[in-house]
Amino acid sequence: MLTDTVLLVITNAPDAETADRIATALVDRKLAACVNVGAPMRSVYRWQGLVEQATELPMWIKTIAGRRDAVIAALTELHPYDVPEVLVVPAQDGLPAYLDWIREETRA
Repeated sequence: MLTDTVLLVITNAPDAETADRIATALVDRKLAACVNVGAPMRSVYRWQGLVEQATELPMWIKTIAGRRDAVIAALTELHPYDVPEVLVVPAQDGLPAYLDWIREETRA
């Protein structure tokens, strides 16, 4: 994968304060061009053998492949969960000007 390939990194946060702290840190560090924080949603999952439920805020992080490892490291550092959700999805296509903006904003 080329280092300037645009990626969408998906995670979630337990509350708005945590989501804002993570989003601001990622943008401040130029690891993300933009982080969208969505409305609260209900998550149902199995953790340590028990079915759990929690309200979480989804987060969509726009970055590039060359910043992928640094984004994952920052999420590991900043996130309060022992094992935060981190899914990385390459952008197959998009508005060229928007993709270029993401590349420019995440240039080290």
